[in-house]
Amino acid sequence: MTTLLALSPHLDDAVFSAGATLFRAARRGWRVVVATIFTGNVAQPTGFALACQLDKGLAADVDYMALRREEDKKACARLGAEALHLPLLEAPHRGYDSAPALFGDVTADDSAKTEVSDAIAALIADLRPDILLAPLGIGGHVDHLIVRDAVAALGNPPTTMLWEDWPYLDRSYLPPRDQALVVPANSAARAAKLSACAAYATQLGFQFGGAAALRDRLAGQHAEWLHPA
Repeated sequence: MTTLLALSPHLDDAVFSAGATLFRAARRGWRVVVATIFTGNVAQPTGFALACQLDKGLAADVDYMALRREEDKKACARLGAEALHLPLLEAPHRGYDSAPALFGDVTADDSAKTEVSDAIAALIADLRPDILLAPLGIGGHVDHLIVRDAVAALGNPPTTMLWEDWPYLDRSYLPPRDQALVVPANSAARAAKLSACAAYATQLGFQFGGAAALRDRLAGQHAEWLHPA
């Protein structure tokens, strides 16, 4: 059986960016695993990390990452994919203390660079994927860049393609697509992606302005583009 491993920085990135691709692979009978790298808990977040929870309309005592992991399980199931969650901490818990910092340079002392590289190598050794999907890094979020760079540094990797990070793609530049693989999204794939994206209920208002806006923005997506690594 062909195995596709998608390396998602956060609990939604792979589905938002490559949901139709994941659905089509699962429909072909492939094993599809979405491994999300940064899903670790901090018992009592403070400062900017707490603000990233409060701005989603969630109270401070809500276990935010546990809630998001459950959303991700539902989203992946709707695509026919397996959800796998790694315990590394998101950037706001690693000293990136503002929105500009999240989209700035990866700090020299960020231990996640080594941790992510080790975790991805272990995943590949365990799952032996035939195809690897990862973020292109559009938008410049430090967690996306760390995952992308860890993939780029792999020795003897499986066939690797990079998705266009969405919805950052809508807010940034359109990358050249002359070398990209076009994955058509037919009505079934679009419906599955919409259903999966809608499972991330905590993110819809912040990212899109609500479920209806998500549906409108996905309506025109008739393909996804995967770029060679």
